[in-house]
Amino acid sequence: MPRVFARNLSRKVQYVRRSAMLLAMDVGNTNTVFGIYRGAQLIKHFRIESVRTKTADEYGVLVENLLSRLSLAGDEVSAAIVASTVPSLGETFVRMLRTYFEIEPVVVGPGLRTGMPILYEPPRDVGPDRIVNAVAAFERLQSACIVVDFGTATTFDVVSPRGEFLGGIIAPGLQVAAEALFTRAAKLPRVELACPPKTLGKNTVHAMQSGLVYGHAALVDGLVTRLMREVSFDPIRVIATGGYAQLIAPLSERIESVDVWLTLDGLRILYERNRGGHDGAR
Repeated sequence: MPRVFARNLSRKVQYVRRSAMLLAMDVGNTNTVFGIYRGAQLIKHFRIESVRTKTADEYGVLVENLLSRLSLAGDEVSAAIVASTVPSLGETFVRMLRTYFEIEPVVVGPGLRTGMPILYEPPRDVGPDRIVNAVAAFERLQSACIVVDFGTATTFDVVSPRGEFLGGIIAPGLQVAAEALFTRAAKLPRVELACPPKTLGKNTVHAMQSGLVYGHAALVDGLVTRLMREVSFDPIRVIATGGYAQLIAPLSERIESVDVWLTLDGLRILYERNRGGHDGAR
């Protein structure tokens, strides 16, 4: 038996005996978020920039150092699950986990058991983060729902009352919109993404903030309203996650709740559903 897999077997035994920790990794276009779970409890988390040119060795040293600063040892992590919207970077993190943590991670993708029928054409085209969010939201709400994720893109995903992933919407994210405005309009400055005092801007900065922040909230409410009319589920819940969820949700009339750790919790749920192996259809 190869050395790495022999150690993995030992780690699995340790996991059963002392409930060692799970490393959940959400690899996005802008940031990568890590969550450390002991059982169902998120005990530590950290966020780093997603840099596609970094090597597995560079990320290995970085992650080990971050764990050390959180008073965690690398050998306390006995399992991992990775969801990546950047395929090349996801592969880098998988190599890092194999080399530095001697873990063969669960990877969110085709063939993974999700417990959720994917009614999308073709199913393989759905971003793994969207599936993870949908699984977590339905597990929590046990109802038809719309998940709004404020990331590099702002995505809207609809889950049926039977727990089916029906599809959704992909729109430019808030930061992407702000950067486009700054780079394409010569006289407009780069502004902080924050709520201005009023919708009616009395200066350029406030006018831009109003258009970006209140405009994004209006976009969310408008698209959610259209989705609700189209699917006609009653009740249908609306939950938000992602980096700008806490900024936009209070301005929205449709978002009911915010869970900034929804994606990490979804990864934990999927890991538990696939602990015995990775067989089965998505």
